[in-house]
Amino acid sequence: MSKNYLSDEVFRSSRLIDTVTASSARRSVGSRSLFTALAVTGVAASLAWAARDIPSALGGRPAGARLDRMRQSPRYHDGAFRNETPTVTVPASASGGRSMLSELLFGRQRRRPSKPVPVVTPTLAELAGPAAPGVRTTWLGHATVLLEIEGRRVLFDPVWSERCSPSSLAGPRRLHPVPLELGALPKVDAVVISHDHYDHLDETSIRTLARLQEASFLVPLGVGAHLERWGVPAARIVELDWDETATIAGLGFTATAARHFSGRLRSDNSTLWASWVIAGAERKVFYTGDSGYFEGYTTIGAAHGPFDLTLIQIGAYAPYWPDIHMTPEEGVAAHVAVNGGLLVPVHWGTFNLALHDWAEPVERLLDEAAECGVRVAVPRPGEAVDVDAPRQPDGWWRSVA
Repeated sequence: MSKNYLSDEVFRSSRLIDTVTASSARRSVGSRSLFTALAVTGVAASLAWAARDIPSALGGRPAGARLDRMRQSPRYHDGAFRNETPTVTVPASASGGRSMLSELLFGRQRRRPSKPVPVVTPTLAELAGPAAPGVRTTWLGHATVLLEIEGRRVLFDPVWSERCSPSSLAGPRRLHPVPLELGALPKVDAVVISHDHYDHLDETSIRTLARLQEASFLVPLGVGAHLERWGVPAARIVELDWDETATIAGLGFTATAARHFSGRLRSDNSTLWASWVIAGAERKVFYTGDSGYFEGYTTIGAAHGPFDLTLIQIGAYAPYWPDIHMTPEEGVAAHVAVNGGLLVPVHWGTFNLALHDWAEPVERLLDEAAECGVRVAVPRPGEAVDVDAPRQPDGWWRSVA
């Protein structure tokens, strides 16, 4: 406390000055201690508030009959699932030895758009009408896709939250808004989940869908434990191992192989990951989920192709994790391997999850697709694509990159 902060009467005698100064010093120390204690308490309270939802967001642990079934899977060994191809999931140094931290801090990539991303909001007429009799897809951002196939609707990897994180206050944040509110979504016949990472499996979205929709949830082995903890009735959960098929609303849903990993607290591979085949009487769609490239795509194509549409992961790749996310060129190769018709890219543009430029994935995709003679549609978030009459890519992303 400064002497200027005291009244004039305090300074009538030097003794009183000394007394007040000493007392002030003690109070100053006490005030600093109190301030520090309050600051620490405030920070702790803020952290506690930010972390309040984390235990629930972590989901559930497989147990009982669910765990027994997982143990019967040929992919389950020593308490965890494994890829068929040896896979490194821990980030390593890129070529030249530059560390990921160095790249993150000093890299010159433009990892966010410079202007607002154009978003298309579906009209009430589109939402109220029946599902397309052929194949139509609406990319809602990242890996969230509303598929219409032979009069049915299928929702892939629904994430409506602002962040793909266990906390609503921290973690990767959206780079564009969701094209429509979850409550405005038309009736869906099935919800398909590829794996349990936060950018594909969102607690809030699942809880809302369980309340507002009557759809079944199709998930890889073990993921049902998360859904049950979040209020999805067990009777609405269908868990599949790779190469297993379930029929829902007249559509066949087959969980197929992928090269990835799982875990919501740590990468413990305690639940399975998958790509998906959706088959109607005449039309078929393939969704990669998250995956590194592997020869299994040729097997999938031979067993289930050809496909009218492929939904291919093209973003969040890096030389630090080459085994778990495909590059755009590998995405085109996967499309060719499964014998795809139209390619619609997903897993780009919505969250900043890697070190490449924001628009780089789609530019590289188009270059490779042109080299390989692959048809591509690149919709804006919320823009529907009729697979039988797709629009040519118009470069909309270039004006905002």
